[in-house]
Amino acid sequence: MLNDPFQRLGLDREVITVSQLNQRARLLLEDVFPQIWVEGELSNVARPASGHVYFTLKDAKAQVRCAIFKQQASRVRELLRDGLLVRVRGRVSLYEGRGDYQMILDSIEAAGDGALRLAFEALKASLQAEGLFEQKIKRNLPKYPQRIAVVTSPSGAVLHDIVSVFTRRAPHVHLTLIPTAVQGREATAQIVRALSLADAGQYDAMILARGGGSLEDLWCFNEEAVARAIALCQTPIISAIGHETDVSISDFVADVRAPTPSAAAELLAPDRAELLLQLQGSERRLSLRVNETFKRKRMQLQHLRQRLRHPRERLQQHSQRLDDLSMRMQRAMQSQLQRSQQQLTHANLRFKAQDPHSALIIQRQHISDLEQRLLRASEHALQQAKHRLHSLMQTLHVVSPLATLERGYSILSSDNEQHIIKSVQGIQPAQTLKARLADGYLTLHVESITQGS
Repeated sequence: MLNDPFQRLGLDREVITVSQLNQRARLLLEDVFPQIWVEGELSNVARPASGHVYFTLKDAKAQVRCAIFKQQASRVRELLRDGLLVRVRGRVSLYEGRGDYQMILDSIEAAGDGALRLAFEALKASLQAEGLFEQKIKRNLPKYPQRIAVVTSPSGAVLHDIVSVFTRRAPHVHLTLIPTAVQGREATAQIVRALSLADAGQYDAMILARGGGSLEDLWCFNEEAVARAIALCQTPIISAIGHETDVSISDFVADVRAPTPSAAAELLAPDRAELLLQLQGSERRLSLRVNETFKRKRMQLQHLRQRLRHPRERLQQHSQRLDDLSMRMQRAMQSQLQRSQQQLTHANLRFKAQDPHSALIIQRQHISDLEQRLLRASEHALQQAKHRLHSLMQTLHVVSPLATLERGYSILSSDNEQHIIKSVQGIQPAQTLKARLADGYLTLHVESITQGS
């Protein structure tokens, strides 16, 4: 399969142009990689007015430029976003004008986290449109809970962290574990059943918790069934899924989102020492009010944190802007250098054009050209004059009386050829007349005269 493109390379000592080199390289790439799937992350997505889309597909070690044309790009518009993991199909080619190695794509589909993030955004938008995230439907957490249901896995550090917080802060609070899987195929159905069971148990509050993990590991908390099960619960729920940076659909639907399972426990565990001091006097009651105000402000801060865009995004935008300005500056410098080179070339040509020797050669050549043009013009004028003379001769011959004589007619005149005889009037018998024919003359004697037509 590789023989044909390699033969076109011309492996002998052959000098070729840059255009020929790029053309052969393109043909070789397109023959070897006519159709291939590649997975990577989108970056530097550009959408010019033509409707085509250009971007870079990259992984941790390399990147490749890609182009998808207008018709195909319109069908995958929602996938063309920076940072999305995708699989692309196309042919490997080379843009001959710049010698850029690239892929020409005809298909794009989400891959790995990219597909999950698209599903996440779609479900989030749908549930938000239904009003499941509205703050006005959120239930307040109890200030002094006595019975709390913990919906999580019985194994792992999450349950231990929650119990440790309540043991330290509020050992009088009764905790009930509602066990469920928090990862895998069965997790979604088990979480829905556990939430329903906990809500029916007349608890003061519930904690839905899981430790950190990848987006795929946490995916059961992004399922629509879990989100709707949380929305149906009448018991206040704190969602504590993953680490502080992890955000799930469950966090949006729950009454309160906690950054970690330990933080969720702290929100529900009243400090025993503070309660004892509050009973001792108004000073402790004032302190408790300040503490409650602080908790509310912290909750508000958590809600605002959810709405606040991560600074990394803004830094990435500024980084891309800086890269774009850098590339524009480089192109401008290259363009200025090319203009300067063109001006220098033009000045050299003008200098050479003003050389007297060159001017003399040019004038001599001009005179020679004029002589050739004069000669050709003279010959042309002579030919035209000959043609006109021949035409006039033909016209004169057509209207000449001689042409009439050649058709069998004759011209009758007096004997001395001074008068042309046009009528029998004035002709006398025995009078001598002359008749001119095409090839000579006749002398005629009138014997009789007959009038009539």
